[in-house]
Amino acid sequence: MVNTELAKEYLDQFKGTLESMDLKDLDSIIDSLINAHKEGKQVFVMGNGGSAATSSHFACDLSKGTLQNLNDPEEKRFKVIALTDNVPLITAYSNDISYEQVFSQQLKNLVNPGDIVIGISASGNSQNIINAINLAKENKAITIGLLGFNGGKLKELVNLKILVNKDDYGMVEDSHSALQHMMCSIIREKLKK
Repeated sequence: MVNTELAKEYLDQFKGTLESMDLKDLDSIIDSLINAHKEGKQVFVMGNGGSAATSSHFACDLSKGTLQNLNDPEEKRFKVIALTDNVPLITAYSNDISYEQVFSQQLKNLVNPGDIVIGISASGNSQNIINAINLAKENKAITIGLLGFNGGKLKELVNLKILVNKDDYGMVEDSHSALQHMMCSIIREKLKK
């Protein structure tokens, strides 16, 4: 019985967290992603820890979950890369330069003007994401943050953001996962038209 009560308490807290999110940039984020899709621009996603898992999941869902027909060779697809997924490259940059450069070094090879770079960070203060966002801006990419707590330094750096204003990593990470599912669902519906 105690476990059920604790689970209900967590779910109630999660529901409250979701309801308190600031979604004012949501339409602009969705529109930016759809425009990137239409124009063949690349989308890069990155994060650390639980946010790294969400980054990989977001890339998967944008790549596959937005398709109308998986077997249609003519259907236009997102060009999306999770910068979290190349472990050999991440460890090489960490070893040879620093962990603070693992995402910006990858972007140097890939990012172009008009691409989208998404940083997922509960604290908003991850230096490796800050460095990558700064590099993206220098290269005229659109920058998006899925942030938590008070948004940290990234809140002022990104072009667009959704802030989960909660000081709890679990709640923020759960919310970011729900956000990416919601955005991919909306995008899939909008691409039907």
